[in-house]
Amino acid sequence: MPQRFTGKTAIVTGAASGIGLATAQRLANEGASVVVADRDAARAADAVEAMRRNGASDVVHSLCDVAKEADVIATVAFAIERFGRLDIVVNNAGKMIFKPLEEHSEADMLDILKVDLLGAFFFTKQAFLQMSRPGAIVNVSSIHAEETTPLVTAYAAAKAALLSLTRSSAIEGKPRGIRVNAVLPGAVETPMLRDNPNIRSGQETLDPSSIGKPDEVAAAIAYLCSSDASFVEGAFLRVDGGRLARL
Repeated sequence: MPQRFTGKTAIVTGAASGIGLATAQRLANEGASVVVADRDAARAADAVEAMRRNGASDVVHSLCDVAKEADVIATVAFAIERFGRLDIVVNNAGKMIFKPLEEHSEADMLDILKVDLLGAFFFTKQAFLQMSRPGAIVNVSSIHAEETTPLVTAYAAAKAALLSLTRSSAIEGKPRGIRVNAVLPGAVETPMLRDNPNIRSGQETLDPSSIGKPDEVAAAIAYLCSSDASFVEGAFLRVDGGRLARL
């Protein structure tokens, strides 16, 4: 595997499982020092051990609730103190609830927005303040930002707003030497997919060929983080097996 990230430091949020863990492993396998940022300390520690068994060397975990700016500031400071620099941020942490729109409370909406949108904003702000140049930020949005299904109003709205944040961040990041892009995963084999009541009830059906693997999304994220994508800024890359193209 190419070593595109030797000498680089990355923070991956929500990295204790799923796409986040696969991304952290991919970046580490390509030479990056990686901070696994997650609000579940035990699962993050387990993820780090699993990564080390799979060949990662410079990988540590940081307790981080992305909805809390103080946690984000502390995680960035920890990464720089531990590894001396910050080059890559992958804003992957996400949360989803399933209920009809009229049953959403203010607390429901704010809870999702804080994790799925504000967390990325907090990390982008700190990256602009402290990231090494050139740097890269990748936001993990969703195809729900473009086409959605019932019962996921808060999630779809937050992921759509994340694309707008990506666009604005790319514009302001360019003169700072920081590229900002987004990936839009489709159905990916993660617990979030299987917990979806639309899937469990059969209201939403998926062709097995339309279900991706976390590693496949991680490969796209790694590309956007790398110098191979040096002329890619403000892009929204679908990683959905062509699902939206067929809808």
